[in-house]
Amino acid sequence: MKAMATPLDILIESFGHNEFRPGQADIVDHILDGRNVLAVMPTGAGKSICYQVPSQILDRPTVVISPLVALIDNQAAGLRANGVSVAAIHSGQSREENVAEWKNFAGGQAKIIYLSPERLMQPRMLSAMAAIDPAVFVIDEAHCVSKWGPSFRPEYAQLSQLKDLFPNAIMAAFTATADEATRKDIAAQLFAGKGEIIVHGFDRPNLSLTVSSQSNRTQQLLTWMDRQRGKSGIVYCLSRKNTEKYADILNLEGYTSLPYHAGLSPEIRYENQERFLAEPAIVIVATIAFGMGIDKSNVRFVYHLNLPSSLEAYYQEIGRAGRDGAPSETALFYGLDDIRMRRQFISDDGSDADHQIREHRRLDALLGYCEAAKCRRQVLMAYFGELSDPCGNCDVCKNPPTLVDATEPARALFGAIEATGQRFGATHVIAVARGDETERIRQFNHDKLPVFGTSKQPSAWFQGLLRQAVALRYLRVNMEAYGRLELMPRARGVLEDGELFMCKDPTVKRMATTRPRPKSETSQTSTMSPDDKALLLRLKALRMDFAKQLGKPAFIIFSDTTLMDMVRRKPKTQADMLEVSGVGPSKFAKFGEAFLAEIAG
Repeated sequence: MKAMATPLDILIESFGHNEFRPGQADIVDHILDGRNVLAVMPTGAGKSICYQVPSQILDRPTVVISPLVALIDNQAAGLRANGVSVAAIHSGQSREENVAEWKNFAGGQAKIIYLSPERLMQPRMLSAMAAIDPAVFVIDEAHCVSKWGPSFRPEYAQLSQLKDLFPNAIMAAFTATADEATRKDIAAQLFAGKGEIIVHGFDRPNLSLTVSSQSNRTQQLLTWMDRQRGKSGIVYCLSRKNTEKYADILNLEGYTSLPYHAGLSPEIRYENQERFLAEPAIVIVATIAFGMGIDKSNVRFVYHLNLPSSLEAYYQEIGRAGRDGAPSETALFYGLDDIRMRRQFISDDGSDADHQIREHRRLDALLGYCEAAKCRRQVLMAYFGELSDPCGNCDVCKNPPTLVDATEPARALFGAIEATGQRFGATHVIAVARGDETERIRQFNHDKLPVFGTSKQPSAWFQGLLRQAVALRYLRVNMEAYGRLELMPRARGVLEDGELFMCKDPTVKRMATTRPRPKSETSQTSTMSPDDKALLLRLKALRMDFAKQLGKPAFIIFSDTTLMDMVRRKPKTQADMLEVSGVGPSKFAKFGEAFLAEIAG
């Protein structure tokens, strides 16, 4: 009798990896032992392996619930390339194709099926699933389950019924980002807390972290992008209009830049995504519609032109950089207008008061991170419940900010807000504090106020002070009252109790008028010999030929990490090639001889 395959056997034979990554084996064991689990793992940690390996060992099938068609297609294509039979049902396929996929699953040819929560929770589908009696329900992007999370989706909430409808099934939930309250709520929803929450390190030490105030959005982007020439990356914008605007600006500067947003046709989105995945040095300028399920290991930078919605969203978005472990850069530039827009979005989203309060608090936490005067990684890790030493890889560690005593200007600003009835926005109250003679000030007789002209700091300096005062919760922007500024209790301490207001120096630094043109070599290839670089390019070209023949993304054939390992090892035989990370017997049978021939020259 043949011995039952072990998880390591499956990992080697089907996926071409000789060992599990940190944390994977523990989660695999939980599932195989029949225990419910919520696994919180950083982007790029290999969450899919944690349920794909058990699916090939368990005697009953596995159902994977995933939110996006593109994500389902990529996962299914990857499994098929590894020789694993898989079924997938979604709206991007015809009824006939979906019926065929279901028959493949129901007949036992495929032990794993992917589908969306909307399709699973239909009465007819639930009835059909009951007859099959799945062993495991995998909930991917599980933060969408929780009302406490920033990405709650009503269709995901229905998944809480699964624990009662399928009492013999294991619930295995996965997400890259969830704070403690969200984790507890996910566990309560999916398995009534009767399972284990496993958190495997939020820290991504290879990512550098930079945050800066916004002055000239275009100039700041172009200056920062000069360090990224010849690299792949993502630039996130808040609006569809700006994705196209800044993609055009970057193209004029010599980058290969493509826009991505929900307003583009599916054909253009697909083409731009595929080019980003397959070609080197592509810059995607995108709204948050881009990113989930994108399996590109060598994204070297993520740049935010605007403030994200929360620390969870920010962490997930920057997590798309450096999945190969190589050094990668992240940058966030924001201004007071971003804060106003984010507050407005929360107020306008139609949700209940409790949800809006939670979202405002999430935004407060993000603003605190942005204005941090200590190591950013420590602030970020603390938000997710982890301790961290100073990282040495963020802008605060590299260039500790100068703290200045801004008590007198702060009193002038807070006094102007109070004296004008807490009814005006930033431009007006700054003008009152500075003593500017504007038509609006004369209209309201605010030039007669005692606080008028009590500080002569430049307007730009006051904007920096104001941004920090909002981030540090001395002031609030009331979006229900058209963005007027209001005093919070901490401001009273400065105004009335003699408390000091210490902040980072709000002085606006002049930007360089000329930008250096660095070399375009990436960190992955900078130490390669010319011959090895040439070989890597040939292997990528061969991979692209296979991808075009199959109509699949290039990473489905082999990842960049696998190609780099081929260049390093230079395998000569099948046995040598099977030692390469990411090459299993199935992939060798399909592609191995061609790559061996290319390596042999």
